[in-house]
Amino acid sequence: MEALVLERKLELSLRDFPIEREERLGPRDVRIKLHTVGICGSDVHYYTHGAIGQFVVDAPMILGHEASGTVTEVGAGVTALAVGDRVCMEPGIPDPSSRASRMGMYNIDPAVRFWATPPVHGILRPSCVHPADYTYRLPDNVSFAEAAMVEPLAVGVHAATKARVRPGDVALVQGAGPIGLVTALAALAAGCARVFLTDVDDTKLEIGAGLSRAIAPLNAGADTTAEILRRTEGWGVDCVFECSGHPRAAGQVFDALCPGGVVVFVGIPVEPFHYDLGKAMVREARVEQIFRYAHVFPRCVGLLASGAIDVKPLITRSFAFRDSVRAFEIAATAPKGQVKMQIELPQ
Repeated sequence: MEALVLERKLELSLRDFPIEREERLGPRDVRIKLHTVGICGSDVHYYTHGAIGQFVVDAPMILGHEASGTVTEVGAGVTALAVGDRVCMEPGIPDPSSRASRMGMYNIDPAVRFWATPPVHGILRPSCVHPADYTYRLPDNVSFAEAAMVEPLAVGVHAATKARVRPGDVALVQGAGPIGLVTALAALAAGCARVFLTDVDDTKLEIGAGLSRAIAPLNAGADTTAEILRRTEGWGVDCVFECSGHPRAAGQVFDALCPGGVVVFVGIPVEPFHYDLGKAMVREARVEQIFRYAHVFPRCVGLLASGAIDVKPLITRSFAFRDSVRAFEIAATAPKGQVKMQIELPQ
């Protein structure tokens, strides 16, 4: 089938790719006709760098993992889904018998097979086969475009869950990219009364401010710590979500944190960094890290369906499948004003 293939670093092609042999329908699987696929920062990083940490693209690989579509075939053992159902899909498939999975932490199962993570192919192609257990029916009022945002939203909801947000908490989100913005929305939905949002890009901060009057944008080029302390009467914030992955920002996570607060590292750094353990100790700070998400996709779908979270303002540009290569070339330039770019497949 035709697919968007990363041939090697900085080389993409839209071509026929022999994936059908790998797509046999099992008894607990569904076949899905893809409708919308989001362009993730990890997809772009594989395109521009050819690798992310230990995951190296050493053979042609199909990109894409944020997706929605329609069920076209169900396996003999599938009862919860039917042909014609509109769905979104969790892109990581763990080993159900692994120790991590049996403990409920399937996202950190070393054997997990995650779309568009070498050597596993992604889903920028017309159809795919996926386990029914990781495929979720969409309510009628959730569009395909919104459903393709469930995957990044799941990161933010998992982070808010790890933080154990309480009603009335004040949070700081460092980094106003797609993950930072959905984390800010998730923190508000979890109960935060106010969220400070920092970045060096004023365009992204404007988008964040437009999501909710409870989001307070601050340019990270200024002394944001002093301003946050001023606005919190010197106490600081209850939760810090580090979403930038930038070493300097990550090294400052405790500066605006209140005593007894929590820091959640969300953004994956491109290089190792250090933080000040002394600052963490004098606050008795709780430090959490997340890797993707677990057990949150149904919650995310529910949040979109109820209107508790609106991701539509984050979807800033859409491309036809035939323009996929151009879409990635544009995404790689990190254009101002663009948050989430998506690709729509022919129906």
